[in-house]
Amino acid sequence: MDRQAGLSVRFKLTLSYAGFLMLAGGLLLAAVWVFLLRYVPDRAMLKNPDDKPTNGVFPVRSVLLDVFAPRAAAVLAFLLVFGLVGGWILAGRMLAPLTRITGATRMATNGSLSHRVQLPGRKDEFRELADAFDAMLERLEAHVAEQQRFAANASHELRTPLAISKALLDVARTDPSHDAGEVIDRLHAVNTRAINLTEALLLLSRANQRSFTREPVDLSLLVEEATETLFALAEKHGVTIESSGDITRTTGSQALLLQLTTNLVHNAIVHNLPDRGTVWVTTGVRPQSVVLTVENTGEKLTPESASRLTEPFQRGTERIHADHAGVGLGLAIVKTITQAHDGTLTLTPRSDGGIRICVKLPATAPSFDTSPS
Repeated sequence: MDRQAGLSVRFKLTLSYAGFLMLAGGLLLAAVWVFLLRYVPDRAMLKNPDDKPTNGVFPVRSVLLDVFAPRAAAVLAFLLVFGLVGGWILAGRMLAPLTRITGATRMATNGSLSHRVQLPGRKDEFRELADAFDAMLERLEAHVAEQQRFAANASHELRTPLAISKALLDVARTDPSHDAGEVIDRLHAVNTRAINLTEALLLLSRANQRSFTREPVDLSLLVEEATETLFALAEKHGVTIESSGDITRTTGSQALLLQLTTNLVHNAIVHNLPDRGTVWVTTGVRPQSVVLTVENTGEKLTPESASRLTEPFQRGTERIHADHAGVGLGLAIVKTITQAHDGTLTLTPRSDGGIRICVKLPATAPSFDTSPS
């Protein structure tokens, strides 16, 4: 926004300091003058050195005014100069932290997000502002870096099916004897994967923007729906699903929370033991929150590798060649949906192999039907 130039805050503070000092000095001089008028008589009888009265009358107040007025004016002039000089210095010292914060803001506007204010000194309003600004810059820098990585990974993931499709079409064009049915089947599979990736990216963007309507949701019902949907996939992989838990009421988007639950169960099925694997899905209620927990058997993971699984397009070696491996956004979508619902996501490797994923969401107080029966 273009604004017209105005007086600086330092100059305004200087005028304020000087004006207040002049006002205080004027009030003090006025109080002294009122005191003098109250206790000094208007006229006084002159006396000679022999202490004998004379006929002359001395105008005390008139003389006092002639003496007091120029001195009061000199004092006010001194206070004006002192207030302007002192106010300018004090205002500069007081606004120095704000100047430093402004400089950091301009650097951030120009794209330098690594700069920090790091204002020294004890805690006060300016330090709190500087610390809040530093925290904002830190989060913004991390978010920008994450978005850049995401854009690069998304471009790479989207380029892969396009490159495969181009190669298949080139083969079909240069080799007419090649089996057309095989080419069509492979193109269909590649195109399906590209569509799934695009839909996952759109879902991730929607969850990030929090552009959804909140409504009462029972996570236990979503678990039932997700396990029924993925039952055939679990049988194909030789995985047993065990679900249990209580009614867990929360508030949010039923579609997004169903996607979250489905992604967790799907992830637990696909990345499991080659045979006789198990998935445990439980729901529970805690004070002020509800919890959805999904555990599975599988290969042993380190805490470092587990923490990276929620980053977009992060795959282990088993994910690259596994069937139904998805597009690498399953847990990233789970993390984004959880954050959009003001929840927390925790990934903990199991000592016997596999992983335990816990989604904690704010609880909704149960509503009671008060209508007459």
